[in-house]
Amino acid sequence: MTQNDFHWLRRSFELAQQSRNEGHHPFAALVVGPDGRVVVECGNDSRPPGNPTRHAERVAAARAATLLSPDDLARSTLYSNAEPCAMCAGAIYWCGIGRVVYGMSETGLLAITGNDPENPTLSLPCRTVFASGQRNIEVIGPLLEEEAAVAHAGFWRPGV
Repeated sequence: MTQNDFHWLRRSFELAQQSRNEGHHPFAALVVGPDGRVVVECGNDSRPPGNPTRHAERVAAARAATLLSPDDLARSTLYSNAEPCAMCAGAIYWCGIGRVVYGMSETGLLAITGNDPENPTLSLPCRTVFASGQRNIEVIGPLLEEEAAVAHAGFWRPGV
């Protein structure tokens, strides 16, 4: 972990709040290339009605894959305010991103969202998804979970 990691992770928290302010789910991700510059920033765009696969991490990974070489992707980091779900972890894996740093854990998120139908959590840690593949992906997280949770405060209906 470096100071830059904390900086970019906190940037994902800001983007998650921005996503919420725009009426979307409070999730965000960004990819930082091997040169230390932001390649892409994405908020979540999957709130019904709409495309439920437009999670910030999946979209950010896919966009980065169109902008960077495979070698550069392998040396890039995806930062997310929450642990990538199984779908997003698969996208990160297939796009070849070599490192993931996230804020809130999937279990921490579930404690906030409960059984809200807009976030039917899959209990499948991203580390498990990555470990099932042939490519090594470094994972750092959870980190700064209380800060990561701020954008989620009062958003979900856990008792639904």
